[in-house]
Amino acid sequence: MDSLDLQVLSQARDWFAAGHKVWLVTVIETWGSAPRPPGALLCLRGDGLVVGSVSGGCVEDDLIDRVRHGERVDAPSLITYGVTKEEAARFGLPCGGNLRLVQEPLHDIDWISQVLQRTERHEMVARRLDLQTHTVTVEAARRGEGFEFDGRTLRAVFGPRWRLLIIGAGQLSRVLAQMALPLDFEVTCCDPREEYHLTWDVPGTHFSKGMPDDVAVAMQLDPHSAVVAVTHDPKLDDMVLLEALKSPAFYVGALGSRVNTAKRKERLAMFDLTPGEIGRLHGPVGLDLGAKTPAEIAVSILAEIIAVRSGVALLQKKEGSSMPVVADSLSPLGGSRQA
Repeated sequence: MDSLDLQVLSQARDWFAAGHKVWLVTVIETWGSAPRPPGALLCLRGDGLVVGSVSGGCVEDDLIDRVRHGERVDAPSLITYGVTKEEAARFGLPCGGNLRLVQEPLHDIDWISQVLQRTERHEMVARRLDLQTHTVTVEAARRGEGFEFDGRTLRAVFGPRWRLLIIGAGQLSRVLAQMALPLDFEVTCCDPREEYHLTWDVPGTHFSKGMPDDVAVAMQLDPHSAVVAVTHDPKLDDMVLLEALKSPAFYVGALGSRVNTAKRKERLAMFDLTPGEIGRLHGPVGLDLGAKTPAEIAVSILAEIIAVRSGVALLQKKEGSSMPVVADSLSPLGGSRQA
C-alpha cells in the first residue's frame, strides 16, 4: 500500500477529530481494466469533500451525490458499479468493466492512529475489517502480502513511505529531488561540502550536512529505501555505497560512466563487501533514454528506480552496464549515458 492511501487515512482522522461525519470507501474487486487497484482508498466527508480516489472520477462524483442527497450508510456495505455496459460507460469504466467497493462509516480513529504510527516506524501492518461484526483490528503484516477480501473480511496492508537518499547537492540532485516528491518519495539530500549545502533550496525535502555513510546508518535503510550517489567524488559516493549495498535498500545507484563504474567496483572490492553485494550496484545509474541534461538524467534515474520498485525488466539498459537482478524474468540489455 503506497503512502497516498496513508495520506487518505491521515485526512480521515483529522476530519473525524474535527467533528465531521466521515466514510471510507475501499476498492475490493475489479473486472477488466481498472484505474485503481484493490485496496485503493477514498475518504468522503459529510459535506461532499473527498480525498483519495477509487476510479477515474465519475464514481467519486456519484458517491458525493449520494451523500449530499442523504444516502449515508451507518454500517459497512457493498457497492457495485458498471454491471452493464451502459453503466460502465456512464461511470468512466472500460466497456464491460466492473468495480466493487466497501463503504463504511468511520466511528473510531484509534486504529488509524495505530496504522500511521507503526508505518512511521517503518513497520508493515494490516488493517482487518469484519463486515458482519463491524470490528476493526490492526495486526503485523509481512512484505509481499497484498489486499485480501473473502466476502466477509477485508484485509488491507499498509507499509512505510518510500524514501530516497541523494548524496550530493548539485543541479542534478535538485531536479531529482523535485521530481521524486510527486512520485511519493520522502527525499533526503546529504552533502557535507559547505559550498553546496548553503544553496540547497528544495521545499519539502530534508537536508543533512553529515557524512554520507553516517547518514545512511542513521536512516536505517530498509526495503522501502533507495540511495543515489551523484557527487562524482569517490570520497563521498563510495562511503555511502559501502553502507547502502550492505543494507536492505531496494535500489542503490551511482552516477558515472561504465569505465568509472568498473573502477568503483574495484575499490569497493577492497572492503568488506561480497561480490553479491557489489553486484547490487546500479551503474551507470538510470535507464538509457539518451539523457544529457540534468532533468533528462533525473528522469532516467527515477524511471529505473520505479522499474526496480515494481519488479519489471530493465529493458532500456545499455549493453555492458551493471545489471542487478530485480525480477526473475530480467534479461540484461544495458545503462544510461553519463560522463
